[in-house]
Amino acid sequence: MNRLEGKTAIITGGGTGIGLASAKRFIEEGAFAYIFGRRQEKLDAAVATLGVNARAVAGSVTDNGDLDRLFNTVKQERGTLDILFANAGTGALVPLTEITPEHYDETFDINVKGTIFTVQKGLKLMGKGGSVVLTGSTTGVMGTPAFSMYSASKAAVRNLARSWAQDLRGTGIRVNVLSPGPTLTELAAEVVGREAMIDMGATTPIGHVGDPSEVAAAAAFLASSDSSFMTGSELFADGGLAQI
Repeated sequence: MNRLEGKTAIITGGGTGIGLASAKRFIEEGAFAYIFGRRQEKLDAAVATLGVNARAVAGSVTDNGDLDRLFNTVKQERGTLDILFANAGTGALVPLTEITPEHYDETFDINVKGTIFTVQKGLKLMGKGGSVVLTGSTTGVMGTPAFSMYSASKAAVRNLARSWAQDLRGTGIRVNVLSPGPTLTELAAEVVGREAMIDMGATTPIGHVGDPSEVAAAAAFLASSDSSFMTGSELFADGGLAQI
């Protein structure tokens, strides 16, 4: 299947987890993928795995200069952008009584501010048929102990897509949210714990923790013209966790 043949994609947070799995899936379906992340060693390892149709740019979504460098690179090398997967995110388990201004700032700077300016800058390279995908979370619609800052940031991302779908009327550019459930990524293992993620996955109607490749398959659908009648929507790849 080559639904993304000839397309140019950017995946932020692309060095590991869902971002890396999505880059792999996009390339398998014909795209050229730019992966963007803060850790050079992870990016180098990812490109070695992804092959010649991948390019890494190091930087942070919280740094406008880094974002400008990313999009200038794409403009110089590819000219235009077809798919923008704003996937970079962070989170930590912090109960209400222990939230600090620093924790709030880090979470919202990456998950919300980073998403806003990634998309704003990326739109300059996009045209009719372009697809913007934002990473949400089941926590955006569920109450989760000690996870309120992350959950609130993902609820904000969900509304960004609703509002931006209105802002993008007439452009031919779509924007949708992909909300994973319990997925065994490096970040999830660090924040929640590998065994806890596996246990959470077992509580879903599907009955197992998600693999990043399963979420990547949903990302490829939203990136492709198969989802051409979708904008402002939220697609859950969550094993049914938030659906029952």
